[in-house]
Amino acid sequence: MIHPESLALVAGLGAAWLAGCRRAQLPLPRGRAATFLGGLLALTAALNGPLHDLAERSLVSAHMTQHLVLILIAAPCLLAGMPAELIDALLTRRAVRALVARATTPVTALMLYATALVAWHVPGPYALTIESPLWHIAAHATMLAVAVIAWWPVLSPSQRVPALPYAAQILYLFAFGVPMTVVAAMITGAEVVVYPTASTTPLEDQRLGGILMWVPAGIVPLIAFTVVFFRWCAAEPDDGPEYSE
Repeated sequence: MIHPESLALVAGLGAAWLAGCRRAQLPLPRGRAATFLGGLLALTAALNGPLHDLAERSLVSAHMTQHLVLILIAAPCLLAGMPAELIDALLTRRAVRALVARATTPVTALMLYATALVAWHVPGPYALTIESPLWHIAAHATMLAVAVIAWWPVLSPSQRVPALPYAAQILYLFAFGVPMTVVAAMITGAEVVVYPTASTTPLEDQRLGGILMWVPAGIVPLIAFTVVFFRWCAAEPDDGPEYSE
């Protein structure tokens, strides 16, 4: 099923990106354009079609897959796909820049991310997302927003509120995977059904949802860690001995 409101969101984000590039008179940054487009496609896949339909039928595994796509694919791609000039243009006002800088400090970013992730996976709030489309939209919007904040210390292209130094990024990525791993472990290890589900095997569906969260929660930060490590190595000056004849 196609949801017009989600398509309008995707189209609006794409149009704003293009308009921003034209207004700033930027040449089309192909690499960032491809990354941003990947984020838009991930957003579209998460909020439409078979995955969203299965989630609306109360399959826990489908819900968890939606959350994974939003947090681990859509959010980092959208952030990394933004040209620095566009982000910095949004941060010209001191108050806005101060708010973003404070929200994206490592401790605050992880706290916001962990709080939202845990809150929406508590049985009560989770049940609300099943019962009400508005609460479902609110959950997705919240998780996408905090995921962008949580990825900022690693992926920010901004010069006004930049990413962390490489060494700090590596330490940060170790902590980044912890909240989702903890939530996934609790879901997978539950001995009773804690989420409403339409599955004929509710406990198995719940455990599958937990495993689907658990594995990427470790793999994606590890991939990011590897990329950051090699970037760090490439950025280090070559201090080897110089030989002259």
